[in-house]
Amino acid sequence: MKGIEGKVVAVTGASGGIGEATALLLAARGAKLVLGARRLDRLEALASRITAAGGEADFTRTDVRRRDDLAALVNLALERFGKLDVLVNNAGIGPISPLDDLRVEEWEDMIDINIKGVLYGIAAALPVFRSQGFGHFVNTASTAGLITRPAMAVYSGTKFAVRAISEGLRQEAGDKLRVTIITPGFVHTNFIETVNNPAVRAQLEEARDKFAIPPEAIARAIVFAIEQPAEVDVGEIVVRPTAQG
Repeated sequence: MKGIEGKVVAVTGASGGIGEATALLLAARGAKLVLGARRLDRLEALASRITAAGGEADFTRTDVRRRDDLAALVNLALERFGKLDVLVNNAGIGPISPLDDLRVEEWEDMIDINIKGVLYGIAAALPVFRSQGFGHFVNTASTAGLITRPAMAVYSGTKFAVRAISEGLRQEAGDKLRVTIITPGFVHTNFIETVNNPAVRAQLEEARDKFAIPPEAIARAIVFAIEQPAEVDVGEIVVRPTAQG
């Protein structure tokens, strides 16, 4: 708890799945949370749950496709708590499909949310971290950013990009800032809800029900990276189901 207590952590995609699990675990360890997502009702419920348990949390509607929304999230942390220790760039979508489906709008959404959303988060927090002299980016990638499978070309491409951007940021960060890539395998979240190709969706549902791991498993990895001493930078953590190929 010593490495977490009192830290101010902003989390995008906090209304469910990995983001929600991470917020709850961090709050239980004594962090102060600033929650961002598009579903305002879910954010309000999560913040209420945290405060009812004795924690501190604030929230703002955050669409990571909008640079101003990321700036507002970071500013909320500064206004409410006076600093920002960690930004968890977690928001992401994965409406995967074969390229032959030509679901161009879905490709654009993945690029806007999975890549540009991370970049907008960096743009909002990096000047603050430089000014403070400390800060930690935690960026959620995917095992799809390690290997590409059929129907996952665009999604995989966005996650390869997150890993490349994160590694470039780490090399530029210097000795005061930290950068961690969190690389989950198949996690039991609402990821499948955005998949509109019936055959792909059926395959994913079958695999999910067989071996997907709970989002809390990824939350523990995120907390591990954050709680390390300031001179320790955990570069990447890969967490996948034991049964995942």
